Amino acid sequence: MADGKLTVGMQLEPFVIESVDPQRMKTMVAILRDPNPIHYDTEVTRRLGLGDRPVNQGPINLTWMVEAVARFAGGPKRLRDIEVRFLGNVFAGERFECTGRVSSIDAAAGTAEIEVTATADGRDVLSGTATVAVGGQ
Repeated sequence: MADGKLTVGMQLEPFVIESVDPQRMKTMVAILRDPNPIHYDTEVTRRLGLGDRPVNQGPINLTWMVEAVARFAGGPKRLRDIEVRFLGNVFAGERFECTGRVSSIDAAAGTAEIEVTATADGRDVLSGTATVAVGGQ
């Protein structure tokens, strides 16, 4: 949205994390005070039937989606609302990608709706709608 000419169907530049870093996940466990061992203990994820890799924290996945929308909109101050559904886990080592497109524009309100999705190694993991300010808003 760099030139300010927003149109329905306009695509967000993909926001990509090439490989979710398990060491950063451990750091976030401490920062978020999240004691759930699925974020750092592969033995626990195996016992729970989740595979052999740690599970990324949901708030981090959401943050990456918000970052994609904020970059498109021209900064975080333009984000008015976001509603997201968590559809699946993101595991250490996976490629995370967030994409989206403008689905509608409300010129009178000075806002645009953006449909956003995120995948991990091609699997849908987040889906939602963001509202951003456009123009002089």
